[in-house]
Amino acid sequence: MSQRLSKKIFHICMIMVIIIAIIFTALMFILRYDENGEENMPFGITKISIISTVDGKDVENSSNKWELNVIQNNDIYIYIEKNEEYKKQETIKSVTLDNFQITEIPKIGELNIYKPVQNANSIFENLSENIAKEIKYTGDLESNIQNMKISNQGGIIAFRVANDNIGKYISNEDEEINYNKLLSKMNIKEEEIKAKISFDLKLELDSRITFKATLEQDIPIEEIVEKGRTTKEIVELKNVVFKRLENKGLEIS
Repeated sequence: MSQRLSKKIFHICMIMVIIIAIIFTALMFILRYDENGEENMPFGITKISIISTVDGKDVENSSNKWELNVIQNNDIYIYIEKNEEYKKQETIKSVTLDNFQITEIPKIGELNIYKPVQNANSIFENLSENIAKEIKYTGDLESNIQNMKISNQGGIIAFRVANDNIGKYISNEDEEINYNKLLSKMNIKEEEIKAKISFDLKLELDSRITFKATLEQDIPIEEIVEKGRTTKEIVELKNVVFKRLENKGLEIS
């Protein structure tokens, strides 16, 4: 009787050890996925390029020689490329940018998100009809930023973050305006217009798999007050973590 009881207890203990091991392994897998996300993506972000500039819009019916509403633009270009080591055939159905959040608000001005403009001389125009809460690029044979198309094998998408209401520059003495010097002429300090945004990037494949990553970016690029135009290329993107939102198609291996 005692021997049977001992065997029973031993079997129960072994089962408990196995269950605990399974739970521990599952938890480790979940924690690793939460930290690292997908480790074998068919497409990935390889570079983010940011161009920060200063601009001004004429105030209508002004009695001054120069009266400008001063704007600070940040054009953000995201490069999405195919993973050549990924063995299965996948194509991009769409790339969506949404859930824009201002995580650090500038001390002066007002931030707006702008989508590209179709059939215009420039990619972006700071007009109210171009303000967007969601920007969607659809997969196509070729990329076209203004038409919000991205090649189904990878390409470039873009959007603008603008500080539209920094203030007015008024002058009756300047013969011409150097827009690059507007912020310094207005005695604007860089810390006054410093901001940070976050947003979600959703990559949907034609196989009906969707991946999502949350990105965060400081704007504008440093020395914008002194230079009026600054640029930065970001290629160190280990902190960009993609996670699968849904899996209605093929399995990722």
